[in-house]
Amino acid sequence: MARLYSGRKGKSGSKKPIKKVKQGWIRYSDKEVEQLVIKLTKQGYSQSKLGVALRDTYGVPDVKVLTGKSVSTIIKENKLNSEIPEDLLNLIKRETMIHKHLGANKKDKTALRGLQLTESKIKRLVKYYKTTGQLSSAWNYNREQAKLLTS
Repeated sequence: MARLYSGRKGKSGSKKPIKKVKQGWIRYSDKEVEQLVIKLTKQGYSQSKLGVALRDTYGVPDVKVLTGKSVSTIIKENKLNSEIPEDLLNLIKRETMIHKHLGANKKDKTALRGLQLTESKIKRLVKYYKTTGQLSSAWNYNREQAKLLTS
C-alpha cells in the first residue's frame, strides 16, 4: 500500500540467500531458532525487527528455510501475536505523530496532505482486516483510542 500517490516505484526488500537449503555455517537447529523467535517476541520485538535481529545478532539468514515455518506462523502457534496487526499499528503511530505536528504547525499543508493519505490507508487496511477476520467486525478506528494505543 505504500507509494500509492507518489508515482515512485522504490526499491525495498533485503537480499536473501540464493540457495533455499540450510547452510553449513549456521550454528542453530530448527528448534533453537523457534525458541529464539519466541524469546525475542516476548522481549517486545516486532515481526519486522525480529528478522533483522536474528540476521545481525544470531547469524540466522532465513527462518523459513531452517524451520519450515515463517516468523508470523511461529508467533501465532505460540499465541504471542498482538490484537492489532503490525502494519496497522505503524500507520496509527504515524498518524498520531503527524496530528501532533499539525497541532504545533497549523499552516503546514504538506503535513495535512500526509495526514489525509495516512488516514485513508488506515481505513483501507481496517476494511481489509475486517473482511479477512484479523480484526473483529465491531472494531472501529478512533483518534483518541489511537493516542492511547501508541503511548
